[in-house]
Amino acid sequence: MTVIESTTEVNLPVATVYAFLADLNNHQQLMPENIYNWSSTEDEASFTIQNMAKLAIRISERVENQQLIAIPTEKAPFDIELKWTVADNGNGGTTASLIISADLNMMMKMLAAGPLQKLANHQTEKLSEVLN
Repeated sequence: MTVIESTTEVNLPVATVYAFLADLNNHQQLMPENIYNWSSTEDEASFTIQNMAKLAIRISERVENQQLIAIPTEKAPFDIELKWTVADNGNGGTTASLIISADLNMMMKMLAAGPLQKLANHQTEKLSEVLN
């Protein structure tokens, strides 16, 4: 299993950051330009990654003010899990992390690990921009 992680600090309480992340409609604001055909509800989202694949995800688990897990609703090119965790940073703000776990064989890892890390970094940077 390949695990890719990116973390950011947001100057808002955990409950506020969690509420934003808990609604997949908000995630469009976190996506890079190579994402198009976005469609979402509070619990599900589908989109196309330019030159790669179409993905549909849904929130499979919620632990209020702690974590959200999203998984594909359709067959994806590989098994993948997107997990957002939020925790109080001790200064009245929030530490938010995106952890992508993907079941990649050696060839897929060479192709996909870089773009997945860029996606994770982009999403945490945008979360910081949007909420700060």
